[in-house]
Amino acid sequence: MPTPYQILFRKRAGEALSEGEIRAVVAGTTDGSWSDAQLGAFLMAAVIRGLDPQETRTLTLAMLESGEQWALRDAVPTVGDKHSTGGIGDKVSLILGPLLAVCGQPVAMLTGRGLGHTGGTADKLETIPGLDQALDRQRSLALLDRVGLAVGMATEAVAPADRRLYALRDVTATVDSLPLITGSILSKKLATGTAGVVFDIKTGDGAFLPEIEEGRRLGRLLTETSTALGCPARAIITDMSQPLGRWVGHAVEVRETLQCLEGEGPDDLMEVTYTLCEAVAALVGTGVDRPALERAITSGAAREHFDRWATAQGASTAWLRDPQTPTAPEEIVLTAPHAGVLAQVANRRLGELLAEAGGGRILPGDAIDPGVALRAEARLGDDLAAGDPLARLYLRRPDDGLVARFRECFTMVPPGTAVAVPALIRERILPEAS
Repeated sequence: MPTPYQILFRKRAGEALSEGEIRAVVAGTTDGSWSDAQLGAFLMAAVIRGLDPQETRTLTLAMLESGEQWALRDAVPTVGDKHSTGGIGDKVSLILGPLLAVCGQPVAMLTGRGLGHTGGTADKLETIPGLDQALDRQRSLALLDRVGLAVGMATEAVAPADRRLYALRDVTATVDSLPLITGSILSKKLATGTAGVVFDIKTGDGAFLPEIEEGRRLGRLLTETSTALGCPARAIITDMSQPLGRWVGHAVEVRETLQCLEGEGPDDLMEVTYTLCEAVAALVGTGVDRPALERAITSGAAREHFDRWATAQGASTAWLRDPQTPTAPEEIVLTAPHAGVLAQVANRRLGELLAEAGGGRILPGDAIDPGVALRAEARLGDDLAAGDPLARLYLRRPDDGLVARFRECFTMVPPGTAVAVPALIRERILPEAS
């Protein structure tokens, strides 16, 4: 068995590690025989020297095999999954799950918590009273049998090696390594044993990876690694240059989810949702198409199925009959300072400021105020008169300095100026092996 020193020396020198060496790192992560200092050194070497595709696949598989594997597709052959790299106002998972399930496409999704400028699906679902997100294999299969949908957080028995490495990456400036990101995402996604997974790779100012070329690289690495490990995958690059939908904030995003399922969703949010729904269904073979998805919305079936699923996971039936998603009491309208065209939104900065105001998490363990929110009133390319609303803020208390920084997130150009608005659906990525 190679020693930690030997492995670290070789990776520091830029050499590719063998399968045995990578498995030794993951074993040491899981059983505690590698110290935080040694693991931090490995992570830094992996960032600086890189991991090739074979190393990435081996790391992913070893992290996956460090914990439980549910093999859901053995019992539910067409179960699908979707994962987003996160953005501002991205509540697609909350809409996609019940919409696909009511159309006969089963879905199992493990959720995560937000950190920094993006909100986590798990945090948003916590605003629904009584909803129990704890999932294991038995409960997931019971929910899939009952309502075709299981959404929540896995037990600590899933990918324990990733749990430790993820925490260390956050404090060692090694978060943005594409191979490490791939291993982290897939070790959890593949642990459920889904029949296929679609990745929503965000690009633009509010994305984790703002540059589209970085998004392409991550999309290719995710799809090719997943496919090589036996799980078919596709990736779609979508725009995150402005908030997706109209509302940003934990409670209000649940409210907007319900509006979407009732046929009152904004066009951009629904287009991304429909596109990802079709991709999941096509990948696992059920072939649910756009007309069927639209009928499920207009008939009211999708909204009803949300209630069935939420009830099955313990949500308060009284809340579902009369959902309460209150905003914080201090409403501030951000207005256009002069006539012109909205040319740019500092989208990532909006998310960071909302987190600073209490509506997100700066550090793990921070409390979230679910009522802190923003409503986007103007969209990129809109012609505005002086005084027209750009956005509405909902804060817990007045803060003139914070409000001034929110205002700086919107850039106007003179009337008549042509503004290029990025396409909502940027690219589709298939693994080269396909």
